[in-house]
Amino acid sequence: MIALIGQKGNMTQLYTERGVVVPATEVKVGECVVVGKRTLERNGYEALQVGFGAASKRKSQKPLLGFYKKAGVPPARSLQEIKVDKSADYQVGQKLGVDVFALGDVVHVTGITRGRGFAGGMRRWGWHGGPGSHGSMFSRRVGSIGSGTSPGRPLKGRTMAGHYGVEQVTIRNLSIVKLEPEKGVLYVNGAIPGHRGAVVFIQKKIVSIRKRA
Repeated sequence: MIALIGQKGNMTQLYTERGVVVPATEVKVGECVVVGKRTLERNGYEALQVGFGAASKRKSQKPLLGFYKKAGVPPARSLQEIKVDKSADYQVGQKLGVDVFALGDVVHVTGITRGRGFAGGMRRWGWHGGPGSHGSMFSRRVGSIGSGTSPGRPLKGRTMAGHYGVEQVTIRNLSIVKLEPEKGVLYVNGAIPGHRGAVVFIQKKIVSIRKRA
């Protein structure tokens, strides 16, 4: 098992044995349950369908409600497919917890960033901006977006103001700095995408060893 679904919690600070402050984010992963399995004989690959959290029946589609009913588990808030080496080692309805990971594991965390609405170019793309004094009136404006003669249109890829946020982002190479199995909580160093309470996907980094010829 190399991945789990979790819920982003609060950000905090942890201290190492040497007294060094480490910024960390709390992730609750204690509500994962196996909903279904993919086998090599039937599907061509080995994987688990893992659900996280509890979903309202009003917000669940009827085909999904039948899928959960057949598995004998309540509707989940989020459903993800996670590849495993051997799905026969797991049972439908089995709960997965923090023990999937170990202290010091390097993980990749995927989530949906917070929505910022309509944002200007300086906030959205980090423009330098114009002078902010002496009556320039150009401190945060767009300005020219292309030449008028040739090609006579804005070039593709021109950064401009627009909707900012609500994008899938993966933060790579974060390490697990603390585990609380009794609470179903783990802590990763640094910040992760999403607002407090958002669903995130935590995947263990696979280290491949290359053999020299």
